[in-house]
Amino acid sequence: MTNVSGVEFLNKLYTVVDKLYAIAKTQSYRLEKEWVENFTSLKEKPHLVRYIKVEKDKFLTDIDYRINALNIIMLSFDDGFHSIKSILTALYNSYFNGSEIFLSTFNEEDQVVLKYFVAKEILGNLIQYNQLDHNTVPLKYNIFARNYLLIKFKDQKTTEILDNLKKINIQLKADQLKKYMHEIALDGFITKKKTGNSLSYSLKKELEISEEGKMTYTQTIRSLVDWSTLFYRSYYNVRELNVTIDDNSKHSEFLNKALQQAATQGYKACHNVFKNLIEYFEKLKK
Repeated sequence: MTNVSGVEFLNKLYTVVDKLYAIAKTQSYRLEKEWVENFTSLKEKPHLVRYIKVEKDKFLTDIDYRINALNIIMLSFDDGFHSIKSILTALYNSYFNGSEIFLSTFNEEDQVVLKYFVAKEILGNLIQYNQLDHNTVPLKYNIFARNYLLIKFKDQKTTEILDNLKKINIQLKADQLKKYMHEIALDGFITKKKTGNSLSYSLKKELEISEEGKMTYTQTIRSLVDWSTLFYRSYYNVRELNVTIDDNSKHSEFLNKALQQAATQGYKACHNVFKNLIEYFEKLKK
């Protein structure tokens, strides 16, 4: 962890704030553009990420201005979560749910695969997001997204799948899981095996879209699917703030403890870092 003075920290904080502004502005524009091109016929609307362009001198010298800017950014972290959720909601509530545009764009086999494939691409890649949201996507797709690579690598027992689901805060009983796994088996992706009293699952068919379907997917919703992962990994990353204040600044112990969380990427860590930064600057005002 780098040691910095209080002045150096403020400059570093400004750099992070400016970086977040650039990401939020660019990615909100991109999300809105892609939404219009692909989801304009759906009832759902995109949840855009708010952003603030701060004046450097004012940010460094005016504590009230600084606190206001940090409050807006903390709210933008919530926006980012809801932006991804709005994409998943549009996909699974409307687009995949019998929409004319989906049925006329992809053949029947690709239609089945895409519902699983997209869940894998978003939820399978964003475990931290999935820990917070496992209700938007129907559970059978979520279960397979979380366990697909594990089953592909090695047969998975019911108990192993249940334990893995607990890591994303999904609590199921064995008989509930068996019901969902049976549905996934009926869709042709897994095979059930019984050895003694133990039930396990192996991969029968990979999540592969047809060549024609891949081209269509790339030309349509892929940009929105990719947006979720790319945005999450770039926006919820404030590792530059993982520093130690090494002078006699007021409340430096509180601040240093708060900044330790910046070492971890993700919504929760970023939200907590900025929440504590606001509290820190509020303390300085007293």
